[in-house]
Amino acid sequence: MSDRLPKFIDPLILADKNAHLAGKIPLSSLSRLHELLVNNVGEVTVSLFFGKEGKTAKIEGKICAVLAVKCQRCLEPVEWPIESDIKLGIVSSLDKAGKLTGDLEPLILPEENKIALTDIIEDEILILLPDIPKHSNNCAITIPANNSALLNEYRQPAVNNPFSILAELNIQETSDGSTKK
Repeated sequence: MSDRLPKFIDPLILADKNAHLAGKIPLSSLSRLHELLVNNVGEVTVSLFFGKEGKTAKIEGKICAVLAVKCQRCLEPVEWPIESDIKLGIVSSLDKAGKLTGDLEPLILPEENKIALTDIIEDEILILLPDIPKHSNNCAITIPANNSALLNEYRQPAVNNPFSILAELNIQETSDGSTKK
């Protein structure tokens, strides 16, 4: 077991060998995450065990990372820790994916049986990221007191109500409920 991870793996061969892969993957190599992160500094710690459960090849392990994402309240960076257990059943089609038992999620292999290890890790991280990341404390937008132009931008615009003319009519009712004079 080395700290250097291969770029591509054949999970079926690794499952036959009961292999264990452990190491670190730089966040900069996970291209689908780039637009979701404030920066690509850091790495993902990976520990994967390959084996078989009956006839089904499987991958079990853990990934850990701390990602810098943008808080959707204040737009400042927030550190988002990721720690997840991976349990994948290796299948060749959607039909076989539906027949997986237990708590295994399907990993559908391409015809050549090789897959980029970063694709597996990146898929897991994308599932774990929140739709709307926020600081755990109650961060808020601060508007400087001397910036009246900015304050005016946040005020509700006056709406011209077509029925406002009715408020101006002064209709007197008589004692019998009639509006005639």
